[in-house]
Amino acid sequence: MAMLRLPTEDGRLMPYATAAPRFFPKRSGRPFTRLAFAAAHVVADPLSRKDPWLEPAIDWERTIDYRRRLWRYGLGVAEAMDTAQRGMGLDWSTSLELIRRALAEARHHPGATIACGAGTDHLTPTPTTTIDDVIRAYEEQIGAIEAAGGRIILMASRALAALAKSPDDYVKVYDRVLRQLREPAIIHWLGDMFDPALAGYWGHRDLSDAMDVCLDVLAGHAAKIDGIKISLLDKDREITMRRRLPKGVRMYTGDDFNFAELIAGDARGHSDALLGIFDPIAPAASAALEALAGGDVGAFHKILEPTVPLSRHIFRAPTRFYKTGVVFMAWLNGFQDHFVMVGGQQSARSLPHLAEIFRLADQAGLLIEPERAAARFKALLAVAGVEA
Repeated sequence: MAMLRLPTEDGRLMPYATAAPRFFPKRSGRPFTRLAFAAAHVVADPLSRKDPWLEPAIDWERTIDYRRRLWRYGLGVAEAMDTAQRGMGLDWSTSLELIRRALAEARHHPGATIACGAGTDHLTPTPTTTIDDVIRAYEEQIGAIEAAGGRIILMASRALAALAKSPDDYVKVYDRVLRQLREPAIIHWLGDMFDPALAGYWGHRDLSDAMDVCLDVLAGHAAKIDGIKISLLDKDREITMRRRLPKGVRMYTGDDFNFAELIAGDARGHSDALLGIFDPIAPAASAALEALAGGDVGAFHKILEPTVPLSRHIFRAPTRFYKTGVVFMAWLNGFQDHFVMVGGQQSARSLPHLAEIFRLADQAGLLIEPERAAARFKALLAVAGVEA
């Protein structure tokens, strides 16, 4: 047990004693009954001379080693598709290097699954940019990923959202791009709570109307689509869409608020998973998925229940800053030696916010060595002039 004083939302310091970490049994090797991808974070290089607001500097060994950890837990890696990296610190050229390195490493791990984000983030719209330019941008990234042997996650496009005049522009882009894919892709519909630039995606502000357009695209290209990931933080809307999907198209939940319920599913179906929260809670996620594979739905919920408040806090508005909490937990648990992020995003959340992550992670039993975690958080507070 470690003792420290943690900041509260009202600016006070309150004594806190850590609990013992939870024990998660070693994987038996039983195949999961749900596909599960973690949107993995990158580890920054704190000794790089690059200015973090301008150029990404990556610690490649620590970054790839974290992917090895996720694979050991039986989780797939959703690579370079995270909006807290792409467009907020991680540019396309660095993303492609990350993809190539991760794909090369995956070949050394039998059974490792990986899918890679293709988007248009290297395209900056100008008054002369056209919808055809958006298509070419998608084609460039898809071609580079497929040349490296990667499977595609087709990310939402800020450029398309900025240029589209109607739903027909979305239909045109996805029609042209999907026809060219070598393997079925995962489509990613990202809500504006994750990225405000994507408001009105699919040509409609009304989400029901947007869903109709999206479903028409899926129906028209079902053979080229493995599934769709929606990140709208609206479980009822996800369930509604899940029940309307074309045969053979999966729903991948991106709902970091209600993921346990959606993965468990109901008599009419379930969601697979492509989640940012599976990065910091990998041991619990793996154990829960194994319990579910063994038919023990009660154990599945019992394992994940304490992680839900943690996830809801990490992903609280402004949701686009959630990766700060993910990296904070990786640092507390010893998977990196510093709390430095690409884009300088370690400053995106307040100390009281981080303190609540510490509390909730401890209460979920996810601080591997509480004494080390407490010592590290005390050091962070000391930098801010706070004596814990």
